[in-house]
Amino acid sequence: MRIITVYGLLIMLLASCRTKERVDVVIFAAKVYSTDSQFSTQEALAIKDGKVLETGTREYIRDKYEAGTIINVEDKYIYPGFIDAHCHFSGYGLSSYRLDLVGTTSYEEILAKLIEYDKTNTLDWIYGRGWDQNDWAVKEFPDKKALDSLFPHKPVILKRVDGHAVLCNQKALEMAGITEQTVIGGGIIEKKNGTLTGILIDNATEPIENIIPALPPVAEATKYLQAAEQECFSLGLTGVVDCGVKADVIALLKQLYAQDKLSIANSVLLAQDDSTLKTYAADGFYKKGQFQINGIKLYADGALGSRGACLLKEYQDMPGHWGMLLSDMSKMKEIATLAKAHNLQLCTHAIGDSANRTILRLYSQFLPKNNDLRWRIEHAQVVDYQDYNWFSTYKIVPSVQPTHAISDMPWAGDRLGNDRLPTAYAYKKLLEQNGWIALGTDFPVEAINPIATFYTAVARKDKNGNPENGFLAENKLSRKEALLGMTYWAAKSVFWEKEKGSLEPGKDADIIILDKDIMQVSEGELLTTNVIQTIVKGKTVYKKTGAK
Repeated sequence: MRIITVYGLLIMLLASCRTKERVDVVIFAAKVYSTDSQFSTQEALAIKDGKVLETGTREYIRDKYEAGTIINVEDKYIYPGFIDAHCHFSGYGLSSYRLDLVGTTSYEEILAKLIEYDKTNTLDWIYGRGWDQNDWAVKEFPDKKALDSLFPHKPVILKRVDGHAVLCNQKALEMAGITEQTVIGGGIIEKKNGTLTGILIDNATEPIENIIPALPPVAEATKYLQAAEQECFSLGLTGVVDCGVKADVIALLKQLYAQDKLSIANSVLLAQDDSTLKTYAADGFYKKGQFQINGIKLYADGALGSRGACLLKEYQDMPGHWGMLLSDMSKMKEIATLAKAHNLQLCTHAIGDSANRTILRLYSQFLPKNNDLRWRIEHAQVVDYQDYNWFSTYKIVPSVQPTHAISDMPWAGDRLGNDRLPTAYAYKKLLEQNGWIALGTDFPVEAINPIATFYTAVARKDKNGNPENGFLAENKLSRKEALLGMTYWAAKSVFWEKEKGSLEPGKDADIIILDKDIMQVSEGELLTTNVIQTIVKGKTVYKKTGAK
């Protein structure tokens, strides 16, 4: 008996002296949401060489691994890094010098901001973005008279929040060569009593945009993009799908990623202009490190807020107006052919039910049934009930932005009418058709915050909790669906799912630590959730001030 006891003690001693496996980082948390195929949860994970090595209970990971860095947040919650499946990352960063007009409540407020801004403006032009006439007491487009009076010799360009309409002064119109006689296909040049008002919609904005240099100097551009990246990290974004990027910006991005000056995962959709497509489309699906080019961004129509969305029936609040398609069918087929030939995803902005019907049928000419090419429709905002089955039949990915539904909520019914409104922002219905859905923000059209994406997806309410039961509440997503839409499904929408989107062995250690469990707390607490720490490929890229 004594011999057995001594032998047992010897075995226990040897076991306790066994060398633990060395890793770079070990994290202990209250709960780890893996978003794997089982939607399993754990309590800890080990990271090595920028990859998740293993997840498990606290005891298991503690007993098996030792690490140079141990992060103990046993009262916090770990999620895969959020991925914004549709945004304008580079556009947001490179426009940092522009005057922010989001939240302005009147045209008079905008004019006051312009006067103050120009006191320190060193540029030869004024560029602002973010106004929305729907937020004003007088919900009508302004005109250029005041701008002409205040700035007769300097071009002023003020882009609407959705990016599909511009107000500019006479100087800008002259520099762009726009007169009362100018006609631009797929665009509206507004006139009243035969005189230009300064309002340009959709394709008509392009000549105005072209009078402004596309890029600031490289040093400035780098600074702006790095600031945008850091803002994303602070809000829990570790990946973005950067939509509609032009050739000169792509060249800069490739340079900055090659020099390790940017580290956020970036999946770029090419702009549809001829120069960009000629430069990059033939290269096909390009991937190097955290940067990839995976598709082409095509525009079918404009925005509902500026009445540029192409509808099957006339606008409720503008009889005789249906919106318009921005390209003719031959051009859209040409771009679809190019995408298919070079193994690129075609990702098409389609807001109105007529635009969505047109694009769904266009896709059906190029996609075999049950394919895995993952062509996407961006926004899919108003879809006629007869057309949902096309998403299922041709495995078309709906890429939607839950915050749009709430931003548009006050006036969407005015545009569509009560009968057609239930066909809009139908994210649950779209999810049921395709089996999965990708979620984003469309920033800077909306704020970057992915927690707001989660909240509006599951609550369908504004920040004040209205309406009580949720806007078009039948299309709420469950919390599990919303989280997958911001992680694994967002990754899958750009072929990242083998490396990102879930915390599984062998995948990138892209991790966020939150102070609340967004899968469990009340709806009212969701918007007060904070990002404590963000990790990209095993390296901390953001840590909240004061966090241990």
